[in-house]
Amino acid sequence: MKKIESIKYSSILVCFLFSLFSYAQQTVSGIITDSQDGTPLPGVNVVVQGTSIGTSSDFDGNYTIQVPNDSAVLVFSFVGYTNQEIAVGGRSTINVSLVEDVNQLGEVVVVGYGTTKRSDITGAVSSVKSEELNEFPVLNVEQALQGRAAGVAVQTNNGGEPGAPIAVRVRGNTSIGASSSSLIVVDGFVGATLPQPGDIESIEILKDASATAIYGSRGANGVILVTTKKGVKGKPSIELNSTYSLQSVAQTLDLLNADQFATYQQAINPAYVQGPANTDWQDLIYDSGSTANHQLSFSGGADNINYYASVNYFDQDGVVINSGFERFSFLSNIDSQVTEKLKMGANLFGSRSIKDGVSSQADTGGRGSGDVISLAYRFAPDLGILDADGNYTFNSVGDDVDNPFAVAVVSVDETKRDEFRANLYADYEIIEGLTFKTTFGYSTVNETRGTFKPSSLITSAGDQGGIAGIANLKRSNTLSENYLTYNKQFGKSDITLLAGYSYQNTITERSSAGAQGFITNSVSYQNLGQGAVPLTPSSEFQQREIISQFGRLNYGFDDKYLLTLTVRRDGASNFAANEKYSFFPSGALGWRVSNEDFLKDNEVISNLKLRASYGVTGNPAIQPYQSLASFRDIYAVVGDQTVNALVPRQAANPNLKWETSYQTNFGLDLGFLDNRFSLSLDVYNIDTEDLILRDASIPEYFGFEVASFKNIGEISNKGVEIALTTRNISNENFSWTTDFNWSRNRNRIEKLIEGDDIILDASPGHFIQDETHILREGEPVGVFYGFVYRGVYQGGAFPDGTASFSSNAGDELFADLNGDGIINSNDKTIIGDPNQDWTAGLTNTFRYKNLDLTIFFQGAYGGDIFSFTNLELASGGSNATTEALDAWTPTNTNTNVPSAANREKRITSRFVYDGSYIRLKNIALGYNLPTNIVEKLGMDKIRLGISGQNLWTITDYPGADPEVSYRASGNQNSNVNQGFDYGNYPNIESITFTVNLKF
Repeated sequence: MKKIESIKYSSILVCFLFSLFSYAQQTVSGIITDSQDGTPLPGVNVVVQGTSIGTSSDFDGNYTIQVPNDSAVLVFSFVGYTNQEIAVGGRSTINVSLVEDVNQLGEVVVVGYGTTKRSDITGAVSSVKSEELNEFPVLNVEQALQGRAAGVAVQTNNGGEPGAPIAVRVRGNTSIGASSSSLIVVDGFVGATLPQPGDIESIEILKDASATAIYGSRGANGVILVTTKKGVKGKPSIELNSTYSLQSVAQTLDLLNADQFATYQQAINPAYVQGPANTDWQDLIYDSGSTANHQLSFSGGADNINYYASVNYFDQDGVVINSGFERFSFLSNIDSQVTEKLKMGANLFGSRSIKDGVSSQADTGGRGSGDVISLAYRFAPDLGILDADGNYTFNSVGDDVDNPFAVAVVSVDETKRDEFRANLYADYEIIEGLTFKTTFGYSTVNETRGTFKPSSLITSAGDQGGIAGIANLKRSNTLSENYLTYNKQFGKSDITLLAGYSYQNTITERSSAGAQGFITNSVSYQNLGQGAVPLTPSSEFQQREIISQFGRLNYGFDDKYLLTLTVRRDGASNFAANEKYSFFPSGALGWRVSNEDFLKDNEVISNLKLRASYGVTGNPAIQPYQSLASFRDIYAVVGDQTVNALVPRQAANPNLKWETSYQTNFGLDLGFLDNRFSLSLDVYNIDTEDLILRDASIPEYFGFEVASFKNIGEISNKGVEIALTTRNISNENFSWTTDFNWSRNRNRIEKLIEGDDIILDASPGHFIQDETHILREGEPVGVFYGFVYRGVYQGGAFPDGTASFSSNAGDELFADLNGDGIINSNDKTIIGDPNQDWTAGLTNTFRYKNLDLTIFFQGAYGGDIFSFTNLELASGGSNATTEALDAWTPTNTNTNVPSAANREKRITSRFVYDGSYIRLKNIALGYNLPTNIVEKLGMDKIRLGISGQNLWTITDYPGADPEVSYRASGNQNSNVNQGFDYGNYPNIESITFTVNLKF
C-alpha cells in the first residue's frame, strides 16, 4: 500500500513539474533573410544558447522554435554569414537579417579540379562575389572585375565601344611576343567564353604558381575560375533582373571653332580662305546612348535533381552614332543524383550577338582613310556636312579625308557571332573517399564580319566605286578530362590526392573575300558578285592539340600545418618536334599560426596564416605551325605567262620550346577582433625565361621574308599586393564594410637578342614614323622613345644643351644629348614609361534596414600616356586644341607652345602625359521592399535601385580619357603597345535604374 501511494505522489509531482515546464515554454517564430537584398535564407541553424534545443529555417526562411523562458538567447548561424545572438525578451516573433561574413574562413573556394576551405589555401587566390559583379550593368564580366582584386588589371581595347573586347592580366606582362591574358575556366571548361554576370555564383582568381600550376603550360598569366549558379532543393524560384541605363560621353576635347581655326590656318598659310560653316564635329558624331539588360532565371530542385536556367537580352545603343551591340544568351545547369554513388550533370551555354561598329583607332589616316573619332578631332570646323553640290565634304587642309559624320552614317561594319558550349560530367564514388569524375565538353564559335564603304565617301571609296568585304571565322573546341580524387582523414592528418588526364583539340578556320566597283550602294556587302573588280580572297586552317597529365597533393596536419604539391605535364602540337612536352611543378607551405596553443585564445588576433610557394608555369606563346618552315605565294613570270609561285618565308626551328615562368610568392593572412579587420598581403617575383622572339640577326640575304622564332629573351615581374576588409559597424539594423585593394608591379627586361635594343613603331601609318617605343635590357617593357622637348626656340644662339631642326624663332627646341649641335636620331632617348606604378580599388558598403548604399572608387598612379591625337592636332595640317590659341608669336613669347606651322609629326616628350587617375566607378543606392508588403503581392523579393557609373574622374591627362589602348590588341601588341592614345572610342558615364523581382 505504501508503495502504491509513493508511486501515486511521484506521478502527481512529475505531472506538476511537466505542467510547470510546459507553461514556462513559449514558441518563437520568424523569417531569416539576407541583410543585403532581403532574400530568404534556407537552412539557417537556430539554437537556444547553452542547450541542445535547435531547428533550421525552411526554403522560405521561416523558422519556429520552442524556448524554455523569456531570458533565452537565440543563436543564428549560417555558412558565409556572421553569427547573431538575440535575446527573446518575451517576444513571439523575431525576424532576423544576417550580415555576410566578409572573411569567412570556412567558406568553400573553387580551385583547379576541386574545392577547398579558404582557411586551407596555401597559394595566392582572390575571390569576387556575385553581388560585386552585378552592382552595375556591364557587357562583359571582365569589366566588373576592374578594381575588385589586387594584382588584376582590366583594360578595354577601345574605351566604351559597344562589344569591345576586354583584356585581363594578372601580375603584369609575363611575355613580350605572346599573350599575357589570363586563362578562363568556366565550370571546368578550359578556354570558355564568360557567361553573363547574373549567371555567375563566384569567381576565383588564381595568381601564384602554387594555384595555377595545375593548368601547366597555360597558367603563367593567372587563371580565372568561374562557377555558374546551380539550383537548390525546394520550390521553384523565378527571378527577373532588369536594368536600363542612360549614357553620355564622359569627356570631349576642347577644339578650335571655325573663326579660331581660320585664324590659326592663316598664320600658317595667309592665303587660306575661311569656309562657310561653323561645325562642331564632336557634337555631330556623339549622341546620348542607352543600355538595356534583362535577365529571367528559373531554379529549383527535388530530392535527386537540381536545375537552373536563364535567358538574357542585352542591347546597347552607343554614344557614337550608328554604333551598337545586341546579344541574346542562355545558360542552363542540371545536376542529378542518379544513384547513391553516381551524380551526373550538364551545363549548356549559347549566345547570338550583332555588333554595329564605327571605325575607330585607325592605324592609318592618310588620304582616303581615318576613323570617325580622330576625324572629328582633325576635320576643319569651317566646313559643313555637304558641299554646294550636295556631296559629302572632305577636308580643306592636310590629308584628303571624308568628314566624320559621313564616315559614321554611310559606312557599314557589322559583326554577327554565334556561340554554343555544352559540358557534360559524371561523378562516381568508387569507395568512401575515392571518386572518379569524367567530363566531356564541346564549344563552337561562328562569326561573320561584313564591311562596306559606298562610293559617296569620295576620298576613301569614290575612285573604287565602293568597297565591300566579308570575313568568316569558325572555331571548335573539344575537351575531355578524367580524374580521381581521394579524401581521407587519419587522426590529425587530412589528405586529398588528385590525379588526372586531359585532352583538348582546337580547330580554327578563317576565310575572306571582297570586291569593289559596285553599280549601286544598296546591296552593301551582301552581294559581292555585283562588284566589277573582285579582290584577292584568303583562307586559313589551324589545329592545335594539348595532351596533359596532372596531379596534386593537399596535406594538412592538426589544422595548423599545410602542404600543397602540384605537377602537370603538357604536350602541345604547336611546338617544335624536339620540345613538344614540358613539366610544370609547384609546391606551397602554409602555417595557421592562430591555431597554435600560444595564440589560439588571443582576443585580438583571430586569424594568422603564413604562406610560401614556388612553382613553374608556362605560356603556349605561338600559333600552330610557327616552329615549321613556311612559304608565301607570289606572282612570277615564266616566259610570257604570269603564274603562281612560292618563295621561302621562314626557316624552321625544331628546338623551339615553351616560355617558362618561375614564380616565388610569400603571403600573410591576418585577422583582428573576430576578423572584423582582415588583411591579406602577398609579395612575389616572376622570372620568365625562353621568351619567344623573332631572331632579327639572321641576314636578309638568306632569302627569308621574316626571321624565325627562337627562345632568346628573359623578363621579370616583381610586385606587392594588399587586400584589406574591415567590418566597421555590424548590428541588426546598420552595417558598414570597407574593401580596399592595392597592388604594385614592376617589370624589367632582363635579356634580349645579343643585348640589342628592339625599336618598335605604334604610330598611325600617315605619321610616317618608325620609332615610338623601345625594348631595352634593364628597362620596363614598351617605354616611349623619342626626342626630349625643351620648349620654344626664341631665336639667336641655342641655349646650352639644346638644338632645333630649324633656325626659325618659335620652332620646337630639343635636348642635344650628344652635344654635337644638331638634332638627329642620336639624340633620341627614353621619354616615358607607360607601366603604372600602382593600382587600387576602394569600396564602401552601407546598409540600414532595407536600404543599402555602395560607393566604389578605382584608380591608378603613374603610367605615362603618349597622345598621337595631340601630336597630330599640333602639327598644322588639321584642326587643333585650344592650346593653339597660346602659340608663340613675336608678341607672345612667354609660352611653351610653338608657333603655328606645318610640322613633321615627331615623337617627343611634349606629348607625354601623366596618366594617373581616380575614378568614381560606381555609386549605387538600393532598397528592398519590406517582407510583409512583398508577401501580400505573392512574391519573395522586390528590389529597386539607382546607380551612376564613371560620374567623376580626377586626372591631369588633357585627352578624352586616361584609360587608353591604341593598337593594343594581338599577342605582342598587347604587351608592348601600352599607353598610346589615338582615335579611342570615348568612355561613357551612365545613370542606371534597376528592378529585381523574385517569385
